[in-house]
Amino acid sequence: MEIRRATSVDELAAAEYLFDHPVRPEWARRFLDTQGHHLFLAYEEDSPVGFVSGVETVHPDKGTEMFLYELGVAEPYRRRGTGRALTRALAALGRELGCYGMWVLVDTGNDIALAMYRSAGGKDDGTCAVVTWDFT
Repeated sequence: MEIRRATSVDELAAAEYLFDHPVRPEWARRFLDTQGHHLFLAYEEDSPVGFVSGVETVHPDKGTEMFLYELGVAEPYRRRGTGRALTRALAALGRELGCYGMWVLVDTGNDIALAMYRSAGGKDDGTCAVVTWDFT
């Protein structure tokens, strides 16, 4: 497996099946061009098999931390270390950029995701609830 930072819309389009929805070129370009937005792709034999995206979040009294926005791994490559490797790549980038930490939201009861994040060095502090606003 090889992990590479995504740098082009074409790379994201080629990995479209890993995302929840079709890749929109204008959104992909905006993501890639926005400072503090990061996306890594995992490849097996030059085929994308997983991705992780992260966004640096900055606050005046806390500094910068990495938000692991989304992780996706193709079904045949799950439970083989792909998600862990992608998560570790994003964490390494966060350290390199001077982030003080990294965080991710996980759906309640998603024991597989929680186990994977723990295996990549994360800790479930058990203190969060998610509150959302739908602007559509």
